[in-house]
Amino acid sequence: MAFANRVLLKDPSLGPLGLVPCAVGGPMGTKISEWARGSFLYKQLLRRAKASRRGGGSIRGVLWFQGESDTVSEVDARMYKRRLLNLFSNLRADLGSPLLPIVYVAITSGQGSYVETVRKAELGIKLEKVRCVDAKGLPLLQDNLHLSTQAQVRLGQMLADAFIIQNHVASPSNNTSSP
Repeated sequence: MAFANRVLLKDPSLGPLGLVPCAVGGPMGTKISEWARGSFLYKQLLRRAKASRRGGGSIRGVLWFQGESDTVSEVDARMYKRRLLNLFSNLRADLGSPLLPIVYVAITSGQGSYVETVRKAELGIKLEKVRCVDAKGLPLLQDNLHLSTQAQVRLGQMLADAFIIQNHVASPSNNTSSP
């Protein structure tokens, strides 16, 4: 809600805003490999995205926040950048929008010891109309993994600011926003 409220406050010209959640929660989350083209999660994401277009809706962007589970295995952490780039490319192709704006989060914590490897991968993405929001420095719960409520609200606002920029800028960007 922090994202939607901020977008509507800062740019009412965007009109009605609908969010299509595709998140998979739980104590372990998901690895990026579980979102590969053809996987169950990827097919569900496409199904929901395409359903959102019925009745005249349009997809104005993608928000992505994932990666903590990929910090457990060195192989997953090292493959993260390639897998994330593939996901973004596949989504754009399968949704028929080669420059679909994407705003994603660079994680601040993880379940394993390869947090910095995944963060480096996330912070190293350089694609047109793709923007990174860095969660580093946002407060965590006592489990040192999940963001506090205050941090989630702040992150939603950061995502909104980056989304608005992406929808008003036509040039390539890999800018990173921080808390």
